[in-house]
Amino acid sequence: MDENEAEAQAYEVVGRGLSRELGVSRARTALANPRSGEFRFELVAYRSLSASGFTILMAAIIVINVIVGGIFMAIGAWPVLGFCGLDVALVYWAFKANYRAGRAGETIELTPALLSLARVHPSGSRERFEFNPYWVRVRLHEQADGRNELKLASHGEEFHFARFLSDDERRDFAESLTSALLAARSARLIG
Repeated sequence: MDENEAEAQAYEVVGRGLSRELGVSRARTALANPRSGEFRFELVAYRSLSASGFTILMAAIIVINVIVGGIFMAIGAWPVLGFCGLDVALVYWAFKANYRAGRAGETIELTPALLSLARVHPSGSRERFEFNPYWVRVRLHEQADGRNELKLASHGEEFHFARFLSDDERRDFAESLTSALLAARSARLIG
């Protein structure tokens, strides 16, 4: 088996949940090499409306508000035109705030010697956290209402991550990361 086949097989093994099967997961495996124990996962916040879709939506909202405002202005209720403009501005602001929150992301790099998590906040600021892969544990805390939280636990401390993923994606990713940690630990013992 050559190196490309090994990577393809590892991609199949790591991340086998419902979200992956449907192709909608925002937890992507960027690198998977179980033999060397090296993995890279990219967690991205999802936004369903593309930039061109946003432009089309805003154009439709503007056209509708201009028509409604024009009708009210024609019957003498001209102040409504200002509220139509305010409506357009508020919708624009809400979508821009949503897109800004969508810039959040996390990258998890795993080797037999180190698990590092790099977090990018919506503001663009970055944080990096490092863990020993032998000691760190993946904890998925299921709540009574079906929601869940994903944490890395090490030395009595817990670190929350993947908050912007859906509950199903967190379940799938917990399984993927646990499998990757086991492979990295095995590679450390073998290597």
